[in-house]
Amino acid sequence: MATTTTPMKIPVTKPLLGEEEERAVLEVLRSGWVVQGPKAAAFERAVAEYVGVKHAVATSSCTTSLHLALRLYGIGAGDEVIVPSLTFIATANAILYEGATPVFVDIDPHSYNIDPTLIEAAITPRTKAILPVHQIGLAADMDPINAIARRHNLVVIEDAAPSLGAWYKGRRVGGLGNVTCLSFHPRKVITTGEGGMVLTDDAGLADRARVLRAHGMSVSDLTRHQAKNVVIEEYHDLGYNYRMTDIQAAIGIEQMKKLDHLLRRRHELSNRYNDALAPVPGVQLPVSSSAIPHTYQSYMIELDPNVTRSRDEVMTRMLDAGVATRPGVMAIHMTGYYRKRFPGSSLPVTERATRNSIILPMYATMTEPEQAYVLENLLPVLRR
Repeated sequence: MATTTTPMKIPVTKPLLGEEEERAVLEVLRSGWVVQGPKAAAFERAVAEYVGVKHAVATSSCTTSLHLALRLYGIGAGDEVIVPSLTFIATANAILYEGATPVFVDIDPHSYNIDPTLIEAAITPRTKAILPVHQIGLAADMDPINAIARRHNLVVIEDAAPSLGAWYKGRRVGGLGNVTCLSFHPRKVITTGEGGMVLTDDAGLADRARVLRAHGMSVSDLTRHQAKNVVIEEYHDLGYNYRMTDIQAAIGIEQMKKLDHLLRRRHELSNRYNDALAPVPGVQLPVSSSAIPHTYQSYMIELDPNVTRSRDEVMTRMLDAGVATRPGVMAIHMTGYYRKRFPGSSLPVTERATRNSIILPMYATMTEPEQAYVLENLLPVLRR
């Protein structure tokens, strides 16, 4: 690997956006149709075909997708949803939006996904759903999760926000549970700026999601404008403004064409990180296997503070060198609002990972000298 001592500024990530996306946005602007319309529908078809599900419903974010998914199943006040705490706060927030209660379960110490062996002990008569998160690009262990759900007549809603393109035992993440939710935030493998999507094989659920995302409107704007007769919409549901614009969808269509390339680049970069960091004592690398391969939406390592410097000291020293890093995903139950609302939660594996994990820079255009610069600064800093 080439090395360099020239000072650099390395971001933790950046999207790959080029002339194709610029042309696509310009086409939408010139068309005069900039709200949710034909481009959103085309983006939905592209994602559904890629993942291998029958229906995709574009939304304004993964948070709104999760909210819709819970609403689709009537989950509300008095209900409980089993969920990991080690995820972005939006996962649990969506549960609270519907008046339900998140029940936090600890994670597997290697995959950082919800530990299936701990789920059944958390089930009560009020439990209505299991909400696994496919964390930072690695699929959760869905076979035992689905088996538990069947035994207890529970819904499985997948939070696959960071995991478009992930596989689980020969199947794409996106159709392993009842409903799956995606994110297209700029830190994800592909982006539309902000945006999300609900995936399902159930036509009835998809139709209802389309109504709810558009204020409860009985027909879409596009349908009304394309109709040869006057169509007057009705409002039978309390809906939301959770729509994706055609501007965003046009970007998403072009991003989908790059997805496989972006995933290959992440594997190449992760292999270099793995080779350099594997010999370092006290560093736990991401796990991956042929059955459950990692997409490396983020490259996260966990440090043993008994062997390495503390995570926060490593981050500070890297920032001094011009290298941006991030803490690993948060423990929701340790944040201020959730500590007050759900006091007394104890999830030791989640808490350890939250204290000691760090996300390293990774993006498709990262050059070999840039990655070498990260490692040149990281390796000496790790040693106490």
